[in-house]
Amino acid sequence: MNKKLTSGFLWGGATAANQCEGAWQEGGKGIGLIDIVPYGPDRMPVAKGKKVMLDIDDKHQYPSHEAIDFFHHFKEDIAMFAEMGFKCYRMSLSWTRIFPNGDEDLPNEQGLAFYDQVFDECLKYEIEPLVTVCHFDLPVHLIKKFGAWKNRSMIDYYIKFCKTIFKRYKNKVKYWITFNEINMLNHLPFTSCGLVLENNEDEKHAKYLCAHHELIASAKAVKLAHEIMPDCMVGCMLAGGSFYPYTCAPADVWQAKQTERGNYFFIDVQSRGEYPNYALKWLEKDGIELDWQANDKEILKEGTVDFIGFSYYCSRCDTADSEITLNRMAANAFRTVRNPYLKASEWGWQIDPLGLRITLNDLYDRYQKPLFIVENGLGAKDTITKDGSIEDDYRISYMKEHIKSMIDAVVEDGVPLMGYTMWSPIDLVSASTGEMSKRYGVIYVDKDDSGKGTLIRKRKKSFYWYKKVIETNGEVLD
Repeated sequence: MNKKLTSGFLWGGATAANQCEGAWQEGGKGIGLIDIVPYGPDRMPVAKGKKVMLDIDDKHQYPSHEAIDFFHHFKEDIAMFAEMGFKCYRMSLSWTRIFPNGDEDLPNEQGLAFYDQVFDECLKYEIEPLVTVCHFDLPVHLIKKFGAWKNRSMIDYYIKFCKTIFKRYKNKVKYWITFNEINMLNHLPFTSCGLVLENNEDEKHAKYLCAHHELIASAKAVKLAHEIMPDCMVGCMLAGGSFYPYTCAPADVWQAKQTERGNYFFIDVQSRGEYPNYALKWLEKDGIELDWQANDKEILKEGTVDFIGFSYYCSRCDTADSEITLNRMAANAFRTVRNPYLKASEWGWQIDPLGLRITLNDLYDRYQKPLFIVENGLGAKDTITKDGSIEDDYRISYMKEHIKSMIDAVVEDGVPLMGYTMWSPIDLVSASTGEMSKRYGVIYVDKDDSGKGTLIRKRKKSFYWYKKVIETNGEVLD
């Protein structure tokens, strides 16, 4: 049996504009959603039952405003990615760097020119950009004016954004993703779609309305991309991780299946071009009517994705036992029952390398489309030793075991996999907590949770390990 990955396998790393770029008011950039999300207990107001703050104040710290200042360091950072041998760099575009308010007639040339420079720098090193159009980001102006994705007008503004970037970068970018972790909408509504509930507004109806509009927008974007860039590939992206039943009791098996369906709902639509029957039944049961227009079903059919991108940090576990569910723990913004067979990270995310192989097989069995692991990594607190080195063997161990499972899924199970872009090649602001101390990078950035630091970059031990992995196409993992 051939135990090797193909020579064209896209090794690399992934970041998001709102977690790394900074320069939040430079180059004509407008205020984006994450620019108003503070560090500290008010970071996720909807999840905590607090009022959403749509304006910036002087009482809070806003990590995205500087982040790791990729805006001014991109040449240095991309050079380090190239040193590792990256074949692919997944990144996102800041919507408000190109359309500061979202509803302008013309785009901001300074923003477009910045991304031209970033792509040119990637291509100089023969690194393929993989671009996420919307990564938990949208103009705050559109939230205030329209209520964000609750309003169907958002589709037109999103497509205008897409048309602008597809035409501008058609000769520089081949791989695209329409929305990052679109299934997060049901779990972190504020950071996923700008959802702000009005008084007495039904939350479930509002979420499904947002979902419907994003799904229509995604399908339209896929079709548009293929018209402008016939050779491009456009994917969807979900926060992946299969759900295990807590026990083999039929009630637990059914509960895990229902929870998993809720996770796959968006990708079912984006991949198959129609709402699955179970989702239609859920809508019927809850008395939810969506604002279907005459050609919506045709749009969904015409705009199915070319590949399935997903993040994988951990598997999940569910049960029908209401007492056990009281002790749920974190799993990439999802709440999961503690799996007694797994260890967990410092932030409580359960570590399950075999779960990646299971998830890869589950996704391919379900969709029969090429897959792409666009996020996988370990958040941990790194320590600089007296000699200035960072011995992050725990990160190497995590990545090694997950890459082994990934290779097994490809060479033993036959799963078609386009590439692996680990999260993140460089330390950046944590999306969920706003911390810098929750470090994922193989490149260290000198900055702390309070926003202080020199921003100097430093290679960790994992940097050299990952370089060897890429150099040998995954054959040397020790």
